[in-house]
Amino acid sequence: MRFFPATDLVLDKSNRVYHLGLHRENISEKIIIVGDQDRVSQVSSFFDYIEHQSQHREFVCHTGHYKGHRITALSTGIGTDNIDIVINELDALVNIDLNSRIELEQKTRLSIIRIGTCGILQPDIPVHSFILSSHAIGFDNVAYFYDIAFNESDISLKNQFLSHINIPNQIEPYAIQSSEKLHNLLISNNINSGITITSSGFYGPQGRSLRLKTHTENLHLPLGSFNWNGTKILNFEMESSTLFALGDALGHETCTICLGVANRPNFEFSKGYTEKMNELIAYTLDKIILVDS
Repeated sequence: MRFFPATDLVLDKSNRVYHLGLHRENISEKIIIVGDQDRVSQVSSFFDYIEHQSQHREFVCHTGHYKGHRITALSTGIGTDNIDIVINELDALVNIDLNSRIELEQKTRLSIIRIGTCGILQPDIPVHSFILSSHAIGFDNVAYFYDIAFNESDISLKNQFLSHINIPNQIEPYAIQSSEKLHNLLISNNINSGITITSSGFYGPQGRSLRLKTHTENLHLPLGSFNWNGTKILNFEMESSTLFALGDALGHETCTICLGVANRPNFEFSKGYTEKMNELIAYTLDKIILVDS
C-alpha cells in the first residue's frame, strides 16, 4: 500500500492531523460539518452527552451521542479551500495508519452532511426555507487539481449550464452530484431540492457589487431561470462542490442542506434565524442516525 511522507501527510507532534488537530478515536463515522465555529455547540446542545471537545484554529470538534448514536459535529470555516483541508484530513484519519503513514487496505466510508446557510435564487421560495442540494456547480477550481472522473450526467449538467449563461472566460465550472443515498434520506415534502451554485467568494463571485466593479454583477438573475431536466438552481453557497467532488472520489457519502437566510431576487435578508437553524439541526440529526441502520 502507498506510503505518505511527512511533507504530504502533515502531522503535529502529538501525531494528530495537522489542521484539524484530531486523532482517529476523536471522530464518528457520522459527521455533521458547519462553517460557523459557534454552530458546533448549537449542534452538540442536542446531544445526550459529549465525549470529546477540541479546537485548533477554526476547526472546532464535538463528538457525542444523540439518541444512542455517536455523532461528530465539526466546523470547517468558510470556503472550498477549507473543505479541501477538512475532507482530506478526515479521510486520512480513517483510511491511513498515521503511525506507519501507510494507506489502510480496509477502507472506511464516512457519512458527512453539511448544515449551512445560503442565498435563495428562486423568488417563490421564502426566506428560512430548507434547501437540499441534489447537485453542485462549482465556480471554484479545487476539484480540477485532483484526478476526478466526472460522470456523463455531471458533464451534461455542466455543458447545459454553460450554454445557458455567459460567465467570464477565466471561470471553468464543474458539476457534481451529491450522495444519492444521503439526498434520499434527507428529502421530504417540506424540503426544497435542487442545484446549488458554489462560489469562491461572497461578493463578486456571487454577483454582488459594492465599490469595486465586478464581471459578474447581478449574476443571480440568469441563474434563477436555468432548468436541467426539470431541476432548477435554488441557491448560492460556498462549500458544496468541493465537498461532493472530493468526498465521492474518496469513497465517502456527502450532502448539503442549508437554511435560506436571503432571497436574492426579492432583496430579502433574515432578521434572525436561530430558531429555524435549531429546527434544521434537529431534522438533520434525526436523519443522520438512520444511516446504515
